[in-house]
Amino acid sequence: MTDLSLPKNFLWGFATASYQIEGAATEGGRGPSIWDTFSSLPGKTANGATGAIACDSYHRTASDVALLKSYNASAYRFSISWSRIIPLGGRNDPINYEGIAYYRALITSLLKEGITPFVTLFHWDLPQELHDRYLGLLHKEEFAKDFERYARVCFESFPEVKNWITFNEPWCSAVLGYNTGLFAPGRCSDRSKSAEGDSTREHLVAGHSLLIAHARAVKLYRREFAGEDGMIGITLNGDWTEPWDPADPKDVEAAERKLEFAISWFADPVYFGRYPESMRKQLGDRLPPDHELEEVKGTNDFYGMNHYTCNYVRHKTTEPEEDDHLGNLETLFENKNGDCIGPETESVWLRPHPEGFRKLLVWLDKRYGHPIIFVTENGTSVKDESKKQTTEERTDDGLRCEYFKTYITAMARAMKEDNVDVRGYLAWSLMDNFEWAEGYTTRFGVTWVDYEDGQKRYPKKSSKVVGETIRALMENSKE
Repeated sequence: MTDLSLPKNFLWGFATASYQIEGAATEGGRGPSIWDTFSSLPGKTANGATGAIACDSYHRTASDVALLKSYNASAYRFSISWSRIIPLGGRNDPINYEGIAYYRALITSLLKEGITPFVTLFHWDLPQELHDRYLGLLHKEEFAKDFERYARVCFESFPEVKNWITFNEPWCSAVLGYNTGLFAPGRCSDRSKSAEGDSTREHLVAGHSLLIAHARAVKLYRREFAGEDGMIGITLNGDWTEPWDPADPKDVEAAERKLEFAISWFADPVYFGRYPESMRKQLGDRLPPDHELEEVKGTNDFYGMNHYTCNYVRHKTTEPEEDDHLGNLETLFENKNGDCIGPETESVWLRPHPEGFRKLLVWLDKRYGHPIIFVTENGTSVKDESKKQTTEERTDDGLRCEYFKTYITAMARAMKEDNVDVRGYLAWSLMDNFEWAEGYTTRFGVTWVDYEDGQKRYPKKSSKVVGETIRALMENSKE
């Protein structure tokens, strides 16, 4: 690693999301979100867990900022709960100033400690009232207008924030919320899971709405709030893909198609003003028209990159199912030769493979014209971590330590060897938290949260590894 380096001004730290850590779901004037509703339904989350208490961060601003300071973080990404700012969500609904005060105190505390805030406006927790009024993301015009007004309130209320993210992982909001039904609001064609929904079309409508709303918020920010140093972008999730059989051109093509169905679905409109040809070819007019994306083109000051895992991809020989969202292919952890892409974790979808992280950074750099990239999430769960009993066991997360060392090194390689412009790295997550449908059974934090004993925090070994690895690379810088 001696020949690798990171610039002295490289930003690094940790990331969280409002519904996953805040708790206080009915306090401080906050209105209900679709995740409050969804997680209260039987069978939707592991052990019926909800974010009603979560990590209780709403009451722990000072201690959470102190935790970040103790880890020497220079940046912190968190999200704002829309229903804590505008409880009913709509553009003509009243503002909750108690919610604004909560986030203002957090931002002030971060800046006082020299920690740069990265603020996400929407991390999946749509105000329930907007779903009740017009089905939320399924009504493009209403949603865009309401989101733009919410964004304006945030821009006006928190002028000190210079790094904004409109949406976190719109793929997850669209596919998991409106195609598979695994996430809120849980709509899909399977009537055993949902009384309403159309898995063949609704996720495409939802994705389109998110892009339109993103563009409106970005243009508002640039026009009235950005000044000389403000930046705004969108965060997209993406896994690297390798062909199951690299000698089979159809597997090679499928691996590329998987990237396009996951990443380019949103990034191509933002950078090129159109949907990917592979999606248009399979989905036809179910995909909204490209001409509506004209206002979306060019609406990214940086690319927010969430990345966790990699897959081998094998093409299918049959015609695509009408509700297919992957690109008519299979994702696997073993290739044709039986090679496994990475070790097992607690998450059935996650296998560490750091070289894939480097390859994806290079792919993004080439496809989107050398954009500024912030890694806004990267991390791993650890097999059976929740079963650990003693504090010593709970804080000894060797796999996660190795993950961060190898992934950060892979990022530095992409920067040095491939000239990828990465400006910051935000590890997921600052602390164990409500992990959506997996409830509290899966942990991603560099801090152990004891949910049975008042949400007490215990730093794991990985909490130091992130900073130690990055600072060592920064010390190698000749800048």
